[in-house]
Amino acid sequence: MDTELFRNGRESVRERFAELGLTRPLPLSRTLLGAESTRAGAFGGFHHPDQGYRHLQAVSVLTTYGPMEGDTPAHPELAMLDLLRAWAHDSLHYGSRRRYLDVAGVPTRVQYGINFRRTNGASYSTADTADTLHTRNLGVVMEGACDREARRLTREAAVHAGVTEPDDPARRLAFRDFTGGLTLADVETEPGEGEGEEATYLVSLARYERGVNRRYATFLREFAPGEEDELHGLILRAVISGRTARLSEWLDERHGPGTFSGAFLAADYFAPAPAP
Repeated sequence: MDTELFRNGRESVRERFAELGLTRPLPLSRTLLGAESTRAGAFGGFHHPDQGYRHLQAVSVLTTYGPMEGDTPAHPELAMLDLLRAWAHDSLHYGSRRRYLDVAGVPTRVQYGINFRRTNGASYSTADTADTLHTRNLGVVMEGACDREARRLTREAAVHAGVTEPDDPARRLAFRDFTGGLTLADVETEPGEGEGEEATYLVSLARYERGVNRRYATFLREFAPGEEDELHGLILRAVISGRTARLSEWLDERHGPGTFSGAFLAADYFAPAPAP
């Protein structure tokens, strides 16, 4: 199949990431792509269960978008856009600053990007509640930042290649997902109950959009009205470098001292560890 769309898009991704401080994105040798499944009715793509980046192994496990009944995608252009989005997204995970400590012989991650975790498992920020429309969780912020950038670059690749929205409703949702064009109406209610893995895929798509991308967009509007792109860039640079000073200064200049910790620091983060 023709992979020119992915190859051209990949070069644009590399250039953009170099601007952000990430000079070595995820090598293709560490990108494992599953194209065919022995499971009847298998459906692949960005929202396939258990797809994603494995930080300890530094490997990205991906699947080809669409039915996985053969090793050639049923929708080649969409499969290339999905692959570009997933590779760019996981490249940012791969390039995020990480620190590990040896805790009783177990490698324990204590920093990932701008998020921190104590060796007793306490996280710097707490999980969002299921019904919230905004976020105070650094994991959601970083995930949203990675996907916003990956989808923006995928949208540019689609425009450059002349790929437009498909007429089929399911394909249209997928295209909008790849390129960051999902509307509130697309995801405010989950797709009607259908049979098979594609129906499950669309449900996961809607939940991810609401739980990550919508919350991150709300966060940017909340803390940087009119300056969303500038704050987004600062977040990505901080995630890659692991340094929060410039990001914190920027937030303090607009919202007062201690904005970063005031927004994200969990009340019990510095609490003494429980006795063994």
